[in-house]
Amino acid sequence: MILENPMELHQITVEVTDINDHSPAFKTHNLSFEISESATTGARFSLTSADDADVGINGLKEYVLTENDHFVLQQHSNADGKKYAEMVLQKQLDREKTPNLSFKLIAVDGGIPQKSGTLLIDVTVLDVNDNAPVFNQSVYKATVMENAPKETYVITVKAIDADYGANNIITYYFSDRNSPLGDLFRITDNGAIYIKGDVDYEKDKKYELRVDAKDQGGLTDSSKVIIEVTDVNDNAPVISVMSFTSPVSEDSPPGTTIGIINVKDLDSGDNGQVSCKIEQNAPFKIKSNLRNYYTLVTDSVLDREIVSEYNITVVATDGGIPPLSAKKRFSLKVSDVNDNAPVFPQSLYSAFLPENNSPGVSVLTLRAKDPDENQNARVSYIVEDSNIGGSPISQYVSVNVETGVIQA
Repeated sequence: MILENPMELHQITVEVTDINDHSPAFKTHNLSFEISESATTGARFSLTSADDADVGINGLKEYVLTENDHFVLQQHSNADGKKYAEMVLQKQLDREKTPNLSFKLIAVDGGIPQKSGTLLIDVTVLDVNDNAPVFNQSVYKATVMENAPKETYVITVKAIDADYGANNIITYYFSDRNSPLGDLFRITDNGAIYIKGDVDYEKDKKYELRVDAKDQGGLTDSSKVIIEVTDVNDNAPVISVMSFTSPVSEDSPPGTTIGIINVKDLDSGDNGQVSCKIEQNAPFKIKSNLRNYYTLVTDSVLDREIVSEYNITVVATDGGIPPLSAKKRFSLKVSDVNDNAPVFPQSLYSAFLPENNSPGVSVLTLRAKDPDENQNARVSYIVEDSNIGGSPISQYVSVNVETGVIQA
């Protein structure tokens, strides 16, 4: 400062006293981090610093991190006294529990009243493949009809992976890739199981598959699939002859066994229940004594002279809808017994012979018939003993034993 009269030069120092008229301020309102859930505790992350135009006690005093479960704040000062902060991971992150975190960094000054500035911090937790797929069932059950066409849908298995993105992409496959069941069933990438081959109840009534679910990181889980096959009436009964006797004597009493048969049906339930009968009207019947075994017996007295041979057809029918059946034909001959006497067509024969005939003259030929056969039907002729005029009749006539020719 210059003064006149006399002129003098003086130095004047003006000190401006600060008042707390500025709040600490961040250059941005938001700060974002992407942190892997595999980050180890103690990991440090630098934070944006705040500026405060005030000085001294009115300037930036400290930072405060709002309460959260994973990070704590550490504060530092540069050589010039400027303060900055870092957040430090104190608890392991878990994306499957908390995929995102939000909290605030507050910068406060030392003025009275105290002023502050706020920075919003967003943390996105990045996934690592730390979760294996998990099936929603340990055992799946399904039923299929035997002979179902190929590509028939059976069931869908489902596994869930708590990871994110590529880490939760799951593929499905049969655990035993060399199992022959791979020729009967196939599984798609989304877990749907379809019929691939021929399903036959008579070969296997139930199939048990092991299915694996694998994520892109190679982690797996397994489950069981039980597929029960429902029987279809696709098998007719099969008749097997265990024994058969032919011929049978015509004097066999009713109930005489002439054959034993075995009947099997590979189906189950009503489809495999079999009944047997004789198709035609004949003096025979079927009896069931043991499971699947039947006896063919006579039902009345036989008479070879009326019927010498029977063609017997046994029909086995199952209980399916529609029913299936099988037939077996038996040719039975009836053997003869000597139960018939020879019979002359006439009870009285007459012949005339001149006297003084030459010995050996044929007088008459007799014919008797016997309905039996073979040896039982062979007839022999004899002259019954009697007397004529006190002399045996054999002195007058004779008969040929085989031909029945009477000679004088």
